[in-house]
Amino acid sequence: MLKRYLLLLLLLVPISLFAQAKLDKLVSERTNMHAAWKASESKKTGIFGNRTKKDMIETNEWMERIIQKDNQIIEELKLLSEIEKTEITYEKNDYKFISQKQEREIAMLKRTLAEKEDMVIAEKSESRTYEWTTLILFLSTLILGFLIWKKR
Repeated sequence: MLKRYLLLLLLLVPISLFAQAKLDKLVSERTNMHAAWKASESKKTGIFGNRTKKDMIETNEWMERIIQKDNQIIEELKLLSEIEKTEITYEKNDYKFISQKQEREIAMLKRTLAEKEDMVIAEKSESRTYEWTTLILFLSTLILGFLIWKKR
C-alpha cells in the first residue's frame, strides 16, 4: 500500500513541475501580449493623429487574446490546485498509515510489557513461597534441636 502511494507521488512530482513550467510560460506570453496591447493602444494612424476604427479593432483583438490567455492561465491554476490536493491527500494517507502502524506497535509493546510484569510478580510470589518454606524449616529444625538438647 505504501509502495503504491510512493509510486503515485513520484509520478505527480514531475507532472507538478511540468505544470508549473507551463504556467510560467503562459504568464510570460500574457506579459508579451499586454505589451503588444499597450503598443496598439498608443497607435494613432488616423488623420490629425487620431485613432481609427482599424486601430480600435486591433486593440480589441489584442484584448480578446489576452482574455483567452487569462482563461488558459486559470485552467492551468485549477490543474495545479488539483495536483496539490492529490499530493496532500496521498501524504495524509501515508502519515495516517504510519501512525496506525505505530499505534499497533505501541499496543503490542504495552501488551508484552504487561506480560513481563505479570511474570515478575509470579516469580516474586514463588520466591516468597520458598523463603517462607525455608524459614519454617529452619525454625522447626531449631525447635526440634532445642527440644532434643533439653531432653538430654
